[in-house]
Amino acid sequence: MARRPRLRGGALLGTVPFFAYVAIFLIIPTLVVVIGAFTGDGGRGFTLDNVRGLGDEYIVAAFGRSIALSASSAVMGAVFGALLAYALVTGKPNGLLRRVVTAAAGVLAQFGGVTLAFAFLATIGLSGFVTVWLQEHGLDPYANGVWLFELPGLTLVYTYFQIPLMVIVFLPALDGIRPQWREAATSLGGSTWHYWTRVAGPLLAPAFLGSALLLFANAFSAYATAAALVSQGSPIVPLQIRGALTSEVVLGQANLGKAMALGMVVVVAVVMALYALLQRRTAKWLG
Repeated sequence: MARRPRLRGGALLGTVPFFAYVAIFLIIPTLVVVIGAFTGDGGRGFTLDNVRGLGDEYIVAAFGRSIALSASSAVMGAVFGALLAYALVTGKPNGLLRRVVTAAAGVLAQFGGVTLAFAFLATIGLSGFVTVWLQEHGLDPYANGVWLFELPGLTLVYTYFQIPLMVIVFLPALDGIRPQWREAATSLGGSTWHYWTRVAGPLLAPAFLGSALLLFANAFSAYATAAALVSQGSPIVPLQIRGALTSEVVLGQANLGKAMALGMVVVVAVVMALYALLQRRTAKWLG
């Protein structure tokens, strides 16, 4: 039986920057959150008060709004992103249009934070050029309230970067669909409906659901865009955490903020575990 080649010290040394990066920006912050969630104010020993505080009505409501915001933006991003990805697949594999759109998707998927908030404010804000143009023509998009700074507005803004992210993660699954499968279905008398419901649909379903879960986790953990748009109030959990950590009015809530962060970690961990299971199933036929 042949022996497996051993990794040399040089190969292991090359992974040190990666593991150092993961430790500094992922493992250590997570440990700080977990320890802080079970520590009393001022570091006074072990306590469950912070975790019990997650049952407060305003925190439960914030988690509910965060989940609703993440789910709605994930569904919209998944549907429109999948349609755009399918349109790219039907074109030339190495065509100019596909290269331009995929490059733009790679950029726009990371286009968030203050820059994205400013772009929407300048476009459809209270004094945005689209808003002013509509008002000049007798249409007021804010006649029923300033929705841009509430959950509907956040959903629209989040969808802006969810759609290109969906294109990036779902495109490989669409590329894995073989044209011969459709030809085989047609030769056996199957219609387009039969092909999508019995062949392509079941194959793409795990990849589509997995991509939607990834979009949910992406929106659930987003902070900078909401922080730039919502100047008053804390409708979602990331903003509640900011208030607990930085509030000068209500002191002693830093560890409660860490407990809320721990709740977010648990939600994202569950979502990503489901995503990994679906990706494993997708990899069986992609491989």
